Amino acid sequence: MAGDYKKILVGTDDSPDAIAAFRYAIHRAKADGSELIIVSVLESDDMNIYQALSKDYVHGERGELEQHVQGYVDLARKAGIAQVRGVIAEGNPGVEIVKTVIPQYNPDLLIIGAKADTGLAKLMGSQATYMVKHARISVLVVRE
Repeated sequence: MAGDYKKILVGTDDSPDAIAAFRYAIHRAKADGSELIIVSVLESDDMNIYQALSKDYVHGERGELEQHVQGYVDLARKAGIAQVRGVIAEGNPGVEIVKTVIPQYNPDLLIIGAKADTGLAKLMGSQATYMVKHARISVLVVRE
């Protein structure tokens, strides 16, 4: 199975399942000699109207997220991944990854955590469920 995937996309946040997905993505990328693309999504739904309208707030949140993703990129490089890049998207994570990030970067495999949402999102289906259902590439869901 080594060498099956040329480009792997992994979704990251701070949830335990996403961290487990990141660790597995490093393992898979090393085994396959793949490029690793690390994506995190700035969720505008988490902002109130005043925050969303404040360019300083959004810029600050994006800056923090960029530093966070860069930390993942640095870890992947230290682990021996030669080709690695970080990507920031904005919006609904599942939708942005499926409709924007995947078409732009053309990965062979998407690796995501199985983080369970709460409230209304759980009743309607999780981000992971959305990506599994709508992504036009193989999706590996990792649980901690």
